[in-house]
Amino acid sequence: MPEPTSSATEALRAGNRVVVVGIVAIVAILLAAAVGLFLTLPDANAFNARVERIFVENDDLRSAAEVKLLEILAQSGTAFSDVLASYRVVIFVLLVFSTALLLAALVFLVMIVALNRRLSAVQRAGIQVASLMISRESRAVYINEMEFSLTEAALETLSVLAEARMDDEVLSGAQIEAMISGRNPADCDEAAGATRIKRLRDALGNQLVSELLVKTIARRGYVLTVGKDVIRMI
Repeated sequence: MPEPTSSATEALRAGNRVVVVGIVAIVAILLAAAVGLFLTLPDANAFNARVERIFVENDDLRSAAEVKLLEILAQSGTAFSDVLASYRVVIFVLLVFSTALLLAALVFLVMIVALNRRLSAVQRAGIQVASLMISRESRAVYINEMEFSLTEAALETLSVLAEARMDDEVLSGAQIEAMISGRNPADCDEAAGATRIKRLRDALGNQLVSELLVKTIARRGYVLTVGKDVIRMI
């Protein structure tokens, strides 16, 4: 019996299903909350109904002060009805905004998870470099036929790393600085070499490419993550 296999298409479909289910769940929850909220809110005409009931049950209130009091109560009921109606509109608008924000958060969360998975896959697989050609004359490096213009200092750093890679060596920051400056490694600072590596990565531009092409090995140094047979220097 063959083992079940997963593909990028299946992963994409699964991600789409998660997004759809999440959107439906968010809309359903907010819709239920909205219905429950509007059902529990008091009727806008409830106060007016009470005032009208007072008028009906107390028809013996005939003095000017008593009639004036009833008029004030009626006006208060009308004001209460208007305020409650405006509250309903405000609550509805807030629910719409909260729905939109939750949906956007869900979509962004799924996108971030998908990008993190893709980045992890790239990091595990590494960069597939078919050719790496360093041209001192044009001060450029060609990676899989993509041209990256470099400064003189960045080109020197990359050349040193390429020569070390062909000898299967890992260079520390001090060793890189020593090979470029011509001084003794003991007299060179590790930070100087690290600065050269940073400038090389900045010159390459693409952070993903530069970080994976020039790999940092903890407590050892730096190395190019390409095969020796693909490196050419002209």
